Amino acid sequence: MKSIYLSVIMIFFIAYSCSSIKKNNTAMNKKEKWNNGPISLDFKNGPPTLIYKTKKDYRKNVPVILSEDKTKIVSYPHPKDIFYKGKLAYPYELKNGYLLDNCGINVNVAFLKMTYEEYSKLENGPSLEELLNMIIDKNPLVELYYCGNRYSLKNEILDLNQLIENEKLMKCKCLIHK
Repeated sequence: MKSIYLSVIMIFFIAYSCSSIKKNNTAMNKKEKWNNGPISLDFKNGPPTLIYKTKKDYRKNVPVILSEDKTKIVSYPHPKDIFYKGKLAYPYELKNGYLLDNCGINVNVAFLKMTYEEYSKLENGPSLEELLNMIIDKNPLVELYYCGNRYSLKNEILDLNQLIENEKLMKCKCLIHK
């Protein structure tokens, strides 16, 4: 009888100690995934990491690039080119209202009244004149930061959110701040 009693107690202690180790490991893994040390940004050539904020919510609107004087469209996507990793190239949402660009914006971006979904269904892109008439905001950006080569980030969303939360955006190159 004593041996059964001791066996039950031993099983209880082993089970309890394993579950607490498991809980601690899970908590530590979550922390390690988030806090993976200092984030070093690499500004060598490669696809740019651009994070930004806009005056209004233009996340679903197609971006075009204007000339310096904002009178002409110098770059715009073909309807088949507004995809990123097989999905519509909507920007990724980051902390504090920031967005991560997936379409190739820059300081001269403007947004069309047409959404990615509507635009992607077109056979051919609209004419330049039609595109100019569809612009809803020629100066939409409030902030724009260049955070180096996109491939240099281990986990772009987590890394960028960590920069934002720790107020370390000054590691990035500020292109616009109004």
